[in-house]
Amino acid sequence: MTYAIIGFGKIGHALARAFARSGIEVSVATTREAESFAADAAAIGLTIVPTTLAEAVKADVLFLAVRFESHWEVAKAAPDWKGKTIVDVTNAYGVPPEELDGKPSSMFVEQSFPGAKLVKGFNHLVADILDQDPTVHGGRRVVFLASDDDGAAAEIGALAESLGFAPINLGGLSEGGLLVQARGRAWGRLIFKDLISLE
Repeated sequence: MTYAIIGFGKIGHALARAFARSGIEVSVATTREAESFAADAAAIGLTIVPTTLAEAVKADVLFLAVRFESHWEVAKAAPDWKGKTIVDVTNAYGVPPEELDGKPSSMFVEQSFPGAKLVKGFNHLVADILDQDPTVHGGRRVVFLASDDDGAAAEIGALAESLGFAPINLGGLSEGGLLVQARGRAWGRLIFKDLISLE
């Protein structure tokens, strides 16, 4: 299984550090040339591989860690998303619901990546919290996941555990997924909830 993080801002850095702590190789890419952020990637660890967007989208699992409005640009980077799993880390705060055709933001994002399996996840924590070691007070920091594909949710749940987190599956995108998505200028009820699992 190969992994890539698309977007290398604060959230992208936090995700990269989670992979580095676990010794799992992950590519990182932006719309910029890889040389422009290669030093930042190297500072995180040897398993963080800076690359081009065109190369990164070849990975099996892609973390979409860009601004919500930039997901269209990423979607243009491959002609076909069949067989890929997209982890939607975006937040559509402030985007009017009518611009999303009344759908939850993740279902809207999913349309841009035809053929891919989409999992909403890793987006409810601010970057400074996500950046920390998920082992806290003898427990593990919770990450919420939501997907209309049970297999994809299980796959990303297993990866989250490998990264040291405690995944909680909220169910489908239009049900439990609404708890971790913004609707206009209202945040879902689980956004910013920093929970620790002691199991």
